Amino acid sequence: MYNDYLKLPFPVSLEHIPYLWQQSDVLVFLVDLDNYDTFNTSYLSRIELEYLERLKTNHFKKRYIVSRTVLKHIICKVANERSASEISTYKNENGKVCVLNHNELCICISYTESLAALAISKVAVGIDIELVRKLFLKSIIKNLYKKTSLMDETVDETDFLKIWTLKEAYSKFSNKKMHLIFNRELDLNSVNHLTWIIDNKYLFSIVTCSESHIIDINRLQKIECNWD
Repeated sequence: MYNDYLKLPFPVSLEHIPYLWQQSDVLVFLVDLDNYDTFNTSYLSRIELEYLERLKTNHFKKRYIVSRTVLKHIICKVANERSASEISTYKNENGKVCVLNHNELCICISYTESLAALAISKVAVGIDIELVRKLFLKSIIKNLYKKTSLMDETVDETDFLKIWTLKEAYSKFSNKKMHLIFNRELDLNSVNHLTWIIDNKYLFSIVTCSESHIIDINRLQKIECNWD
């Protein structure tokens, strides 16, 4: 199974986002969570603060705070909002991230280790990113439908990871519970799906509706907002 290789250039700034949004259907930004070492919650809404309280570890709390704060600054640029603190996100019953009062924007978030991938789109979208690493195949095979058309006897570990990320991305795209996708054959005939190996380190999959779309993937510069 073939994967395209993508080498990302230098990180882009927030100021460049409006131009990218004009030229693209889907923007994906990779955010290095290690660039942010504070736990300030001033940009979080009441709904988000309530969700934050349910997270059990500092690792999950930090990535939630940083990803939502960065996402809001991105939304400010694409939706011409005045302030990131006035934007509120929430999750629907299936875990899909939504933006209050911005139904025209489709959002998807994925994490791997200290990296967050944030997708903001004009069309329905699902993404998943994973660190390319040696897998315990027995543990992943039991979660994948063995008769899927994406698998054959020659599939190697990277291909298994590709199937895994495509199932994750498809579940987010279709707004369905993940266990409903993992335990059945994955039919991608009616959607557009792409997979890249980014910087020889991360495997990234994206699913959109069947039409061809312009997808732009970038690293995002550290946002110098008021984190204190």
